[in-house]
Amino acid sequence: RLTLLSVHAGALEFRPDAPREEVARAAGVIRESAHEALQDLREIIGVLRTGDADDAGRPQPTLAALDTLAAESRQAGMKVTLDQRVTDPAAVPASVGRTAYRIAQEGLTNARKHAPGTEVTVSVTGGPGEGLTVTVRNPAPEGDIPRVPGAGQGLIGLTERATLAGGTLEHGPAPDGGFEVRARLPWG
Repeated sequence: RLTLLSVHAGALEFRPDAPREEVARAAGVIRESAHEALQDLREIIGVLRTGDADDAGRPQPTLAALDTLAAESRQAGMKVTLDQRVTDPAAVPASVGRTAYRIAQEGLTNARKHAPGTEVTVSVTGGPGEGLTVTVRNPAPEGDIPRVPGAGQGLIGLTERATLAGGTLEHGPAPDGGFEVRARLPWG
């Protein structure tokens, strides 16, 4: 969320002549992202104080929230295609759904930072016994893209999250110059 704040603030700085509607939309995304980042920070502090993730407060997003995540990304100006082909979405364990959501969220954030203007595809497939596959993919961006600093901590964190869930996560350049994040998570 903080990265999204930085990206939108940078866009406002880079395009001070942007139409009023774009400036207002970016400011709204910044405001909402700041609010959500503060909530996340309060949650983390709560976990650190109690030592129990279940006492953190608000419910964590799961697979069911992917539609909302995609809609929020579109509202922020991204081109997002969401392809969910899960046999029984209601039966996905909450921990697996949370992991899938966080992978999609980080993938969308990274695409927004490093490949702005490209169409990002988020695909979630699978079923009980076969597991869940989450793929976030974007083509190579066109033109000169301002370099946005990143330490790679998001991808490291996703790999750790997928491993803790009993799955795997791979990420890297795609043959067409784009980028892909693919996780396989156990289910059943």
